[in-house]
Amino acid sequence: MSSSSQSSSSQPAPIAGAPADGSDGAPTALTARAPQVPADRLVAEMVPPPRFQGARFDTYIPDGKQPSQAEAVQVLNAFAAGIDGTAAGATAKRRWFARKPAAPKGPRGVYLDGGYGVGKTHLLASLWHATPAPPERKAFGTFVELTNLVGALGFQQTVRTLGEHTLLCIDEFELDDPGDTVLVSTLLGKLVDSGVALAATSNTLPGKLGEGRFAAADFLREIQGLSAHFRPLRIDGEDYRHRGLPQAPDPYDDETVTRVAYRTPGASLDDFPSLLDHLSRVHPSRYGAMCDGIQAVCLTDVQAVPDQSTALRLVVLADRLYDREIPVLTSGKPFDELFSDEMLRGGYRKKYFRAISRLTALARDAGTLVGH
Repeated sequence: MSSSSQSSSSQPAPIAGAPADGSDGAPTALTARAPQVPADRLVAEMVPPPRFQGARFDTYIPDGKQPSQAEAVQVLNAFAAGIDGTAAGATAKRRWFARKPAAPKGPRGVYLDGGYGVGKTHLLASLWHATPAPPERKAFGTFVELTNLVGALGFQQTVRTLGEHTLLCIDEFELDDPGDTVLVSTLLGKLVDSGVALAATSNTLPGKLGEGRFAAADFLREIQGLSAHFRPLRIDGEDYRHRGLPQAPDPYDDETVTRVAYRTPGASLDDFPSLLDHLSRVHPSRYGAMCDGIQAVCLTDVQAVPDQSTALRLVVLADRLYDREIPVLTSGKPFDELFSDEMLRGGYRKKYFRAISRLTALARDAGTLVGH
């Protein structure tokens, strides 16, 4: 049975507030979507997410109390200006005639070292835009998207494809899976040999998450031989999504959420437990495509997630919704009750706090839908 046919039975039951006939203007259901994403699309879509398409260095607003933020903008500007837009292609061509490619001079990468919410992704996307190379010669993706690309294309084809690029930006480099860390580190070593410039942010290792920032020492140790190619760039600060902003609104009732879903063009409507079940049947690499065309996500009966596997899938969905700036309107429990105390003390603590922070921002955005 296909994912699509499996998920059709998990659509939410009718709720008070929906039109009596349930026909005209009925919202879609994320649980009815199980998109297939061809491998070539994975490469073509490795660009900054929609939320950061307009990100530039001059639109990043440094916190005046954190001088490292303004310094990061200056350093990254210089890094972008120093990247030769033809270097990667030229190096790849020389390899056909040279026995051994010349080692790149100086650091070929920069690592943005900072806590969640200090604007690392904004800066990473700004670097992508500022680098003097055509879009098809620059790649931007999360660590998970990069490992999915290797799975789709195979290691050697991924090396050939990305080796023709000028810049590769990796957001949220995962350090909690040793196997994937070794895989991607090996890949990056091949790309450095091809002259590709690298930029990365990362998550910290399990057991190291009690600190208020990500640790460059962990990142550089885990990528081992690549450490000499990265210049750590520390970015201090508090989560900007909470600076001077009101707390997220309390959840609404089922009737309000359903009514808003039916009157909002492009909205989806699902009950939360069914959505969590559906996520287990769709590969996380397809969560972005699952959100194509969605203008608002409406969820009823939000509950605490039952286990860590489910929680990690929800984190990926939260990231994709946040990237696309899709407001999220809910009933049930507030977002700060999604994860158990045990989860918030465990190895994936940073991921869960990031998801809470991002979903809170999207819930705040959804308040305007109720007032219309």
